[in-house]
Amino acid sequence: MTAVTTRKALPSSVPERTRALLTRLNFYYAGVAVLGLVCLYLLVQIAFTWHKATARNDAAMERQTIAMKTAEIAARPLEGLDTKLAQTTTQADSFYKDRLPEVDSDVVGELGALAKKRGVNLMGVQYVFAPVLAGSSHELTEMRMDARLTGDYKALVTFINALERDRMFFLIRGVTLTGEQGGTVGLRLGLVTYLRGADAAPKDTAAIAPVGKGAAR
Repeated sequence: MTAVTTRKALPSSVPERTRALLTRLNFYYAGVAVLGLVCLYLLVQIAFTWHKATARNDAAMERQTIAMKTAEIAARPLEGLDTKLAQTTTQADSFYKDRLPEVDSDVVGELGALAKKRGVNLMGVQYVFAPVLAGSSHELTEMRMDARLTGDYKALVTFINALERDRMFFLIRGVTLTGEQGGTVGLRLGLVTYLRGADAAPKDTAAIAPVGKGAAR
């Protein structure tokens, strides 16, 4: 259909100028313009959506980066854990063999030797036993001691210092002054050590070891 035919199809009341505008070509132009506007709208929407998605991705990437950094920091103490564990096990085995006594007489003998060397009188030791880590490969027996000592103040201080530095493991639980007379101080000393093995301690749960002047008997 031509433009002339379109004009003839229009009512006679429509002005000639309007007839000219309402040709098929003008309808095509109007349709293209509408489609262009729709496409422009869609492009704007796509750009807006892409921008939002990009912003969300950036935020998500930032959160992931923070989470990874946090995980790395948390994992640092675990680096080389197998090596550290092996070293710790070796050190524990060495401590178990080198610093823990086998029988209670070794403990009392060591106390007597230290007292004699520092000029302190070890009057007696009372001790009790309790199993520790029962059933394990490194089962121990706790030996709690209440030692009675006399000597001058300086000698007692050096004796306590020697206990803390001794090859045999001693843990001081408490120190109590029991009196002083003529420069001689009485002292009660609470100590703990551990005997190796389940059968290290005697069958009785408590014993008193009287000790002569400066040495265990």
